[in-house]
Amino acid sequence: MPKRLSPKLRSRLRRVRLFLCDVDGVLTDGSVWMGSGVEVKRFNIRDGLGLKILQQNSIRVGWVSRRPSSATRARAQDLKIDFLIQKDAGKLAAVESILKQTGVTWPELCYVGDDIVDTGVLRRAGVAVAVGDGVAEARAVADYVTMAAGGRGAVREVVEVILTAQGKWNQVVSEYAG
Repeated sequence: MPKRLSPKLRSRLRRVRLFLCDVDGVLTDGSVWMGSGVEVKRFNIRDGLGLKILQQNSIRVGWVSRRPSSATRARAQDLKIDFLIQKDAGKLAAVESILKQTGVTWPELCYVGDDIVDTGVLRRAGVAVAVGDGVAEARAVADYVTMAAGGRGAVREVVEVILTAQGKWNQVVSEYAG
């Protein structure tokens, strides 16, 4: 169950129209298995469903990674993620490009990161989130730090926080309950 939120943070969560996150350390536990030219990553299935639920509630979803990976691309295609940027370059320019494409502003962005490469985006996002096992620098600039670790349901926790603040989570649960 997500933590109790301040009224200020709840207000900012209500504005979220775009959800972006890092991949390694956020959607995964940061481990990469490699051998014989094959790369394998472990993704949390509940995080995946959470991202689909965001999309069903008119919140677009994207991943921004500095590390190109065929495993990440395959998972993004599987989930039909709206935006996937994998470039060994600064994340700010990548996020600004997505914002320009969508017409979404920084205050309408929720970004989830775990490491120092995410701090530039975290400092600008309307809602900055660090995973529970993220580095101290990322946690220090976050508006919300998840109880769950990266790759262990942290993204799903954020999804529930966003949709609860927007008054949509109970409806989502009802729809799945049949």
